[in-house]
Amino acid sequence: MTRNMPMGRALNEGLRRAMTEDSRVLLMGEDIGKLGGVFRVTEGLQAEFGEDRVLDTPLAESGIVGTAIGLALGGFRPVVEIQFDGFVYPAFDQITSQLAKLTYRLGGNTPLPVVIRIPYGGHIRSIEHHQESPETYFAHTPGLRVVSPATPNDAYWMIQDAIASPDPVVFLEPKSRYWPKGDVDTSVPAGPLHASRIARPGSDVTLAGHGAMVTTLLDAAAVAEAEGTTCEVIDIRSLSPVDYGPLLESVRRTGRMVYAQEAPGFTSVGSEIAATVMEHCFYSLQAPVLRVSAFDTPFPPADIEAHYLPDVDRVLEAVDRALRY
Repeated sequence: MTRNMPMGRALNEGLRRAMTEDSRVLLMGEDIGKLGGVFRVTEGLQAEFGEDRVLDTPLAESGIVGTAIGLALGGFRPVVEIQFDGFVYPAFDQITSQLAKLTYRLGGNTPLPVVIRIPYGGHIRSIEHHQESPETYFAHTPGLRVVSPATPNDAYWMIQDAIASPDPVVFLEPKSRYWPKGDVDTSVPAGPLHASRIARPGSDVTLAGHGAMVTTLLDAAAVAEAEGTTCEVIDIRSLSPVDYGPLLESVRRTGRMVYAQEAPGFTSVGSEIAATVMEHCFYSLQAPVLRVSAFDTPFPPADIEAHYLPDVDRVLEAVDRALRY
């Protein structure tokens, strides 16, 4: 069955299905119950499943994640919402020092099925600490799985797969994509949680990215095609582990790659992926792997965020540079 809905609603439906199928799944976070969350992703779930399974927590991210770890050790499958990306840092120690390491510390005998949902990224003209892209911190941490859907269909299926995972998953939701609608097939799974996908086929340049940047890459590819250049767009989907297969195959065919992300460029996910592609596709490349990212500064005031974040023009400039080699 295919339905047309925005990503926020797709996540809501995915959470509802997971909670219906497994009574161990519970939700925790600030204002997620009666309010339904700042972005209304959990709207209606407390009324349907009760306050014991959709918990409004105190304003204490470290305590929320610490409690979720204890619940997971007790057999539950907690899903934690961090209200905004910049609010995750008080919980950073719990996530990276405890959640990520407990299974390893206990000899692999104790699964930690905790999902940390984080709305992230810009394009909503918000204030400081509300538009950051902290994915690199978590992708760098062994023991954590890190994923980010780019479409409503992926959001619907990936949140369910993340909840079913025996390992902790940092689930990054591109908040600027909460409202645009897309088709969601609720009967056919979107594919493995950590699989990359070809979002648009092409033969001249490979464009790769994750989260909200996938839409920007698709828009750039449409403009490039009108000018005679066909770009293949790869949606990475999973930042740790990365499914390099489709990406490397694409680059070996096109000989050129541009990676785009909203996060700053220095020591980032894009840096690692660019280095890996260079290592494995060196003899196929006809140009250096190029990166398009936000600038290496804190997120700016809303009035200049459009200059700070990569857009279609910056992606196309990188495509032109790649083609000039």
